[in-house]
Amino acid sequence: MSNTNSYRIAIAALLCCFISTLHAQQITGVWKGEINKKNVELKIVQKGDSLTGSSYYYESASNYRRYSIKGYFDPNDNSVVWWDDQLIEDKGNRLLGNTNPLLSVADFNCPGGGQMFLDGKTSPKENPSNTKGTVALTKVGVPSFPDEWDFVVDNYTIGANDPDIIDSIFLIAFSPIKKPSERILFKDKPESTPLPAPKPGMAVIPMPETRSVTPEIGPLTIEEKFTSRQKIIAKEISLEGDSIELRFYDNAEIDGDSISLFLNDKMLFTHIRLTDKAYTIKLSVNDLNDSNDLTMVAENLGSIPPNTSYMVAIMGDKRYEAQLASTENSSAMIRLRKQ
Repeated sequence: MSNTNSYRIAIAALLCCFISTLHAQQITGVWKGEINKKNVELKIVQKGDSLTGSSYYYESASNYRRYSIKGYFDPNDNSVVWWDDQLIEDKGNRLLGNTNPLLSVADFNCPGGGQMFLDGKTSPKENPSNTKGTVALTKVGVPSFPDEWDFVVDNYTIGANDPDIIDSIFLIAFSPIKKPSERILFKDKPESTPLPAPKPGMAVIPMPETRSVTPEIGPLTIEEKFTSRQKIIAKEISLEGDSIELRFYDNAEIDGDSISLFLNDKMLFTHIRLTDKAYTIKLSVNDLNDSNDLTMVAENLGSIPPNTSYMVAIMGDKRYEAQLASTENSSAMIRLRKQ
């Protein structure tokens, strides 16, 4: 065989290898857009036919919810399926209270010009047949939410596509959210992480630095206070008419009491400062469930504990009153029932 033919065969083999690697890289990357009308940044990493990575549902850089994801990719029809697997991080989720784990099915499209899209449908993970909305994501180069998967995405074609490395990064990235009573803050202390043994022909690349965790009790968020504290029913009110008006006052000396209000496990209002002047909210009875729990959570205890509120409920010509007290261990609750 001539040297020319040998050269051509070698070039063809390298080209096939390059095309195969490029194809595997296409789905691996950072995707941004909307899922079910929510802002999403999705990081997909392919390992064989399976997928892993992260999904971020966000309102801002400080208000987001992060899940680990699992899924699979079929290169024969370019279909992509993934689902939110475990909740890893929940920060400032006041505007994301109804973001539940989703399962998404999309088509991977490359119309040209370097553009790549994922378009499809999404549904609750626990009820895949109940389609909730659409998937519209575009592949981008730079993430808005840096995490451990950036290392794999950036180095995917030079060795980071190795399954051992992907599994190692998965163990670093996977850290489910703590319960309120177990909540900790992290202090970064970079330390070396050993690489898995390199395989023949695999480029040796440095692994990202990891963090050792030093437990430190941090202040609870208002959502964590709501979840962790015992809820004590202070009054039950029968609903009638079109609406109910609720007025909240400080029940004693004005001492800086501040509260948040939750309706059926969702935050309604926060940072309500109680004074001798009414803080008033109005609820449509038609929009309420048959049974509703309105919970008052103390953000602080003022200068004279406990946090006390005097509530007046008005429906038409009827008037109800209740004394509400919240502490560091309990929250006062009003139950509103339709007749």
